[in-house]
This record gives sequence, C-alpha cells and structure tokens, in this order.
Amino acid sequence: MSIRRLPSHLVNRIAAGEVVERPASALKELVENAIDAGATRIAVRLRAGGTELIEVADDGCGMTPDETRLALERHATSKLPDDAIEAVATLGFRGEALPSIASVARLTLESRVRGADGWALTVDNGEVVEEGPAALPPGTRVRVEALFERVPARRKFLRSARSEYAACLDAVKRLAMARPDIGFSLEHEGRTSLSVPPAQSQPKRVAALIDRELPANSVGVDLVREGLRLGGVAGLPTFSRGVADHQYLFVNGRPVKDRLLAGAVRGAYADLLARDRHPLVALFLDVPMSEVDVNVHPAKTEVRFRDPQLVRGLIVSGLRRALDAAGHASARPAAVDVLSGWTAPRLSPSPSGEGLGVGQSPYALPSTYRPHPNPSPEGEGLRESRSFFASPPQARAEPAHTPPPEHRSFPLGVARGQVANTYIVAEAEDGLILVDQHAAHERLVLERMKRAAANGGVHAQALLLPEVVELDEPACDWLEARAPELAAFGLDLERFGPAAMLVRAMPAPLGNGDVHGLVRDLADELAAFDQALSLKERLDHVAATMACHGSVRAGRALSVAEMNALLREMEVTPHSGQCNHGRPTWVKLTRDQLEKLFGRK
Repeated sequence: MSIRRLPSHLVNRIAAGEVVERPASALKELVENAIDAGATRIAVRLRAGGTELIEVADDGCGMTPDETRLALERHATSKLPDDAIEAVATLGFRGEALPSIASVARLTLESRVRGADGWALTVDNGEVVEEGPAALPPGTRVRVEALFERVPARRKFLRSARSEYAACLDAVKRLAMARPDIGFSLEHEGRTSLSVPPAQSQPKRVAALIDRELPANSVGVDLVREGLRLGGVAGLPTFSRGVADHQYLFVNGRPVKDRLLAGAVRGAYADLLARDRHPLVALFLDVPMSEVDVNVHPAKTEVRFRDPQLVRGLIVSGLRRALDAAGHASARPAAVDVLSGWTAPRLSPSPSGEGLGVGQSPYALPSTYRPHPNPSPEGEGLRESRSFFASPPQARAEPAHTPPPEHRSFPLGVARGQVANTYIVAEAEDGLILVDQHAAHERLVLERMKRAAANGGVHAQALLLPEVVELDEPACDWLEARAPELAAFGLDLERFGPAAMLVRAMPAPLGNGDVHGLVRDLADELAAFDQALSLKERLDHVAATMACHGSVRAGRALSVAEMNALLREMEVTPHSGQCNHGRPTWVKLTRDQLEKLFGRK
C-alpha cells in the first residue's frame, strides 16, 4: 500500500482521540486555556455530564477576530513565544485542544478584548458554519455541544451521565486547587455544585474542595531540598479513605497523576495504614523547569523527572517529618452514632403517685422483684429479697500511697480505671479519654523497634545454602550497583554470572522468607525508581507483625502505674494516635459531649 497524506479533518480526529477521551478531557483543556488567559473567575456549565453541553466562560484577556480564527487551527498557540519548549510555564501549549474538540462536536468560540467588540465563530464537526459579531463581556466563552454525536464508535464507550459528571467535577476541583487565586464555579443541570471565591489561601481552598474537616485532621507539609520545594497538607492516618481517589498531586501548579509520586505517598504511609486504606493528601511540588519534562503525554497528566530518586526522597521525607510532628494526634473522635446510642435508662413510673411515703421514689422496682405475701425469716420471700438487695459488683481499687497526678499536666490525662481489661479510662482537663491498650502498645513497640534498627542496623541471617536467583541482565546490574546499600538492610548478595544473583544472607526479621520473590521485587523497584524501598517496607511490615505479638494484649489487667506509663509514652511517641493498621488508639469525649449525654445542655 502506498503512503498518502491524511486529510486535515482526519488528522484532527486522530488528534482528538489523543486529547479528548471523554467530556472531562475537553473540559480540562478549556479551563486550562482560561487559566493561561489570565482569568480571575471561571464559570463552567454542564448538561448530561458534559455530553450535551460544556460551557466555560472566563474574564481573561480575550482574543481579536483574527486570533479567534487562528485559535481553531492545529498547532497554533500563544503559549510558546520561542522554540524553548522545555521552558514552557503555561498549562497548555500544543495548540491541539480547540481544533481537536471542534472536529468531534459543535463548538462555538466567543471572545472579546477589552475596548473592542466581541467576535463569535461556530465550527460543526470540523466545518465553519457561522461567524460574526457577538455581545459578551471582556473575556472568552466556549460552548461545546453534542460531543461525539457523529462519532458513534467513541460515544458508545462513554459512561453514564452521572459518571461523566463526576469526572468533570474532579477535573475542575484539581485545577481550582492548583490556583487558589482564581474563583471557580460549576453548574450541572441548573444546580451549582462547586463555588469557591478568588484570592483564597492554599489551605482554605484545599479544605473547601476536599473536606471541611481536613484542617483539624491534617498536618502541613513544607520542605525544601536542593532547589525543590514540597508544600501542601497531609491527612492523619486515621483520616484515611477506602480508595486512592483523594490524592491530589501537583507539579509546578499542574495537576498530574504520576506513578512515581503516588508510590512515594504510599511509601510514606507504609507502616501507618492498612493495605486497604489510602491517605488523603494535597501536595504541591515546585521543580526547576530544567529538572522536569511536562511534554510526555498529550493531555500533560504525566511528567518525567531528571532525578526521580531526589523527588521521591523529598516526598517521603516531607510527609514523614510532618506526620512525626503530629505526635499522638488522632483524627477519630467518638462516633456520633455511638454517642446517640449512649442514653440514660428509661425507668417506668408507677401508675399513680398515690400512697407514696415521704422520701419514696415515684419509680417502680424492676418487674423481676416479686415480694412474698407473708415473708418470714426462713421463708422464700427472704431469699428473694436477699437476691434483689445483693451487693453490687465491686470495682478494683488500689491503695493510694501517693496523691494521684494532676490531670491538667498531661494531654492524655491520668488513668482513672480500666474497662473490660481492654480500655483505659483517663481524665483530661477538658474531657474523658478512652485508650485501646493493645492498639496503643502495639504502636509503641513498633516505634521502639524502628529506632533500634536505625541505630544499629538490621542483623543478617546467613543461609545454610546460598540461593541463586535468575534475573535478566539489566536487573542484575541494578542489584549489583546497590549491593552495599542492601547489605545495610541485612541482604547479602553478589553477582553470579551475567543473569543471576547469589543470595548468601537474608535480613534476620524476615526469617525464612521468599528469597526469590524478594530479590525480584527489589530488582523491579530499582529499575523503576532507583531506590531499594521495597525491602524497608517489608521490614516495616514484619516489625509491625512482631510488635503486634509482643504488645500488651486485650484482657490483661493493668495497674494504675502501668496505665499512666503507657499514656506518658504515647504523648512523646510519633504516630501513637493510630495503631499499625491505621485504626485510632484513643478517642475523646469532651466535657460538652458528656454534658449533652446527661441532658445538661
């Protein structure tokens, strides 16, 4: 078959396949254009999840009639003033978005420069059908109607209107989070679902878009290293989610979904969350333009770093420092539904208050009490009376050789008792604190083990017979280059021919683990990130398991001194607000909540 030049309309549709995957993709491109145009307010309207209508209006610089026509031509852009494509600071610069969208939908582009008349241009699936003056305030308004209506092969793969709307809302949220200086609004089917004012601070904008409870349940992240800066907020491990959709990552103000960055977040929370829980974070990474390539993907959702190891280390260190500074903080207050079920018992009053003596209660005795009609000292009635008036269960008490400590001196208060030999009851200055003794001690033991490993290194356990692990040659090269670092973790290996590694010793905490699986996973990690992090994560997981078995078990009676010692250590130990699986180790009932329980408020 001979080579032929493709017609322009087919080229536009091919480009649309790369840039416009669904309504959210088109909306993202249009909002990015509005941001690059210097807008201070951006309004979005949707219908049927964006399949019937996408409208984006801004108050940016606008375009002249000639620029409006030129904007709908392929590879025409105002965002690339010279050939230095690696130094582009705008969100979009390929010049493919508008013509690509116009090739698969009916697009109306209206724009006006301040001090001039507005101009409108309508393109229906690649053909100009209308052009002329337009009345609108300074700025630009783009309407996209009937997306993919004439491309049934693409339209049938779209999801439901609800799913497409959710994707559009997520795209606008991410862009609004990146630019707190711009006001955003989104309206779907006539209902406003998002509205944030301009000139907000970054933390307020993040909280308004993610969760209004985030400020009280998160820590700030701020770290600078070798010209890179990491900022943002990180949710406490106990403020986690069941899916990873609530991780918002930005590079130089550009929302990205990058595997390297997501892996770094997962590594930072490795021993703080269970495997089925995911942290809630919003991280903003500023990198010199020479150190990052943003032109990797047509939609610019992926980036490539010159030094991925430095970036990953920055994120892990920044998150761990911020979470360490949180100390014993926990994001799980006493559940509202639990509190609502904790009510006073209802006593049944006697049918009438008549016949009551002075000082008698108007409430009847329980129905289980049946006095004998003729009680006698040796009769049945006496035995029933004794059973009813039996002494209540006695609580355990200890002699107070010294006065108890003052609860105002400690954040977690002082121990007052133990419930079910599992929960410590402590009194703080502003409320009541309940501590799960097993979960709390589990975290304390793990942190001790980690400190010991950091100070003295991990002991190696020699194998009776060295294991030969066969790999491809590049994987062996990665492992051989990092052999000294792996030896510090207790893994002793050496090259055994061009395509195999010989393992002589394993980390002692791993015991008789899967040697082949461990080495293969390490090789994959090194190939992807040039870091030996999988081994550390495995060691942390093993340490967590050992800590669980070596901690104070539920059902063990503790003395008051032991309870107070546990509370004091929790106050000075990082991450003691959650156990090794991300569950809270303590909850608090404030004084206001206690008063509400008893009807005082």
